[in-house]
Amino acid sequence: MTSHAIEISLLGRTYSIACPPGQEKALQHVAEKLEQQLSSLKTRTNNLSREEIAIMAALNTGYELLEEQQKNQDYNKQMDEKIGLLQATLENALVERSTKED
Repeated sequence: MTSHAIEISLLGRTYSIACPPGQEKALQHVAEKLEQQLSSLKTRTNNLSREEIAIMAALNTGYELLEEQQKNQDYNKQMDEKIGLLQATLENALVERSTKED
């Protein structure tokens, strides 16, 4: 698959970004969310440079990603425990059934 460039705008600057075919809407959506975050940071912290604002946004995004990964790990652990409990319950029921038939 060949990538092609799409243009996104962040803090008043336009960037040409390589994008795989079919992923344009996703990249545009991410760029819009990033622009909102950058604009919010810029408004709250007038004295930061573009680079510092970008670093803050990257740290915020990284933290959000880390939180979501932890939630997913917690959810997977809970599901594994529930599946284990269900398997044990089924095994016990099968054992009880087989002993009653004997």
